[in-house]
Amino acid sequence: MKKKHLRALNSIENWLQKQKIDTQELAQGFNSIRTVIEGLSETEQVDSAETLPPPLELVADPSALALYSDGGCRGNPGPGAYAFVIQDVTGALLTEGVDFEGRTTNNRMELSGPIRGLSELRDLLPDLGKDAPSTRVKVMTDSKYVVDGMKSWVQGWKARGWKKADGKTPENLELWQELDRVRQFFLVVDWVWVKGHGGHPQNEYCDRKANEAMDENGA
Repeated sequence: MKKKHLRALNSIENWLQKQKIDTQELAQGFNSIRTVIEGLSETEQVDSAETLPPPLELVADPSALALYSDGGCRGNPGPGAYAFVIQDVTGALLTEGVDFEGRTTNNRMELSGPIRGLSELRDLLPDLGKDAPSTRVKVMTDSKYVVDGMKSWVQGWKARGWKKADGKTPENLELWQELDRVRQFFLVVDWVWVKGHGGHPQNEYCDRKANEAMDENGA
């Protein structure tokens, strides 16, 4: 995981340099952070508050990775959050994440989870001895909005210059475009709908994490 954090640090430093912010004091600060990260143990692992079972969705495709995501909103629009978790066929937890937004919508949270999950997975793969162009990913979500969009709507929107059949701009366009962009990093991304609140362990876990984030932020 150290490599992932070092890449992120280098990316931030390079971006600041492009903004012509390149002072000696800033460079010393980055070098200090870099030294601390490099001194950390290589045995860092992702720990979950509970043990999740191996992904059933990977039984027929054991070389793929499973990304589970769920998002929600209290008010729509209102405060919301999303959570995601990524596992391999053995059930090993590769990474997970959660984020809160003070004012958003349910659909934006449902879209944001896969965006962040796929982005983090792409950065993580080199540490696992893999690369995105040869990796299959199955994204599981209880959002038919996301599944239908990625399996059918986006293709038509792109053919029409990111317009719907009636000529109007799709809602949450920037998120759809970003999700379409990050999925293209991978060999294949399959979109699978799972029933929400139906006892699916990974979906229930993501749902709970998202709700905990809203609770912790007073939503």
